[in-house]
Amino acid sequence: MRTVGDVRDLDLAAVLRPGDRIVAGQACGEPTSLIAALIEQGRGIGGLSLFIATSFSGLLTPDAAESFAVSSMGAIGALRSLSKAHRLTVVPCHVSQVGPLIEAGAIGCDAAFVQVSPPDGDGNHSFGLITDHVRAAVAKARVVVAEVNDRVPFTRGELLHASEIDVAVHVSRPPVEVPPARITATDEAIAAHAAAYIGDGAVVQTGVGAVPDALLRLLRDRRDLGVHSGMLGDGLVELIEAGAVTNARKPIDRGVSVTGALIGTARLYAFAHDNPLIRMTPASYTHDAGVLARLDGLVTINSAMEVDLTGQVNAEQSGASYVGGTGGQVDFVRAGARSRGGRAVTALPATARGGTVSRITAALSGPVTTARSDVDVVVTEFGAAELKGRGLAERARRLVAIAHPDFREDLERAAHAIRKRGF
Repeated sequence: MRTVGDVRDLDLAAVLRPGDRIVAGQACGEPTSLIAALIEQGRGIGGLSLFIATSFSGLLTPDAAESFAVSSMGAIGALRSLSKAHRLTVVPCHVSQVGPLIEAGAIGCDAAFVQVSPPDGDGNHSFGLITDHVRAAVAKARVVVAEVNDRVPFTRGELLHASEIDVAVHVSRPPVEVPPARITATDEAIAAHAAAYIGDGAVVQTGVGAVPDALLRLLRDRRDLGVHSGMLGDGLVELIEAGAVTNARKPIDRGVSVTGALIGTARLYAFAHDNPLIRMTPASYTHDAGVLARLDGLVTINSAMEVDLTGQVNAEQSGASYVGGTGGQVDFVRAGARSRGGRAVTALPATARGGTVSRITAALSGPVTTARSDVDVVVTEFGAAELKGRGLAERARRLVAIAHPDFREDLERAAHAIRKRGF
């Protein structure tokens, strides 16, 4: 292992080869010092490409992407600006597929850029805030460059031994933070309908954002909730401290909240440091169908851009703009819908663009992210539509009922056509 004490002394030309394909840690596990160095030096090396699942750092702008090509499984966070500027290659895939695609070489990985904590006494670094597919990247890469950040918590779970690192760059800077979103009355109404499906002892999967934050606030009176989720935010801390989350009834991982990404603020990171109540695992565990099948009472909460009258979900594209991604939605929707005593909730506001566009639609304006055959419950601020096991005509009727009243008349005409045809 070669150690670089100051990132300004990092010469990527001595590490990378022209044409190298880089996979980097994402979200709050983004190795920002390494990404900044790549932006500065990448053009001089030539032909480089970067795969990063999400980015909230603000570093990956269209101008920055002139130094290397960027690809991702979606346009989440700051990657939306790249998508808008047509500088992002989207690789449609589920979160559960990213690791296997790296292993198979379909997502190229000559170099892995990761952010890790300082080592323990045995030389083991923690991956800290992200464990989804970084282990797969490390295993595949010719060269592993680790940003060893003394501000990153040492989290329980996936570890990286010092012997697996080729170049260690020591830094001291706050990890990327994603502050809680501003919660509106609409978010609270959606959350209230979703919360009705979460009882004592349920195992919860949710993301981060206004609706998930509002939902978690409504669960403080629950007892013995479990957590198994691809990502977690600051709301987890509040639920554990309130005594609502104990994981005491989970058939597996009892007493432990399982996740692959911590996306929040310094409060969450401090709470997670060496905390046995939180376990960081790769997506091969958090999103694995076999693991999820063992979780009775699994309630999954996922978002959408729009839902059509038969139940098809678009979570990727808004009109001509690609702003979302496949993510882990399908992995968890299928699991929640099939879980004994569980549910899969798709939550979205009834309108967009200041109330001028209905998000319950006669036909999707973008791709089908989740098939209607997988969808269970759809929730807006106007109620919940339970679709699983229902015919197409009945689905259309229920979805019209939770659309914004301003659009129900037009939607009812489309629903009538479905009833008339039978499909």
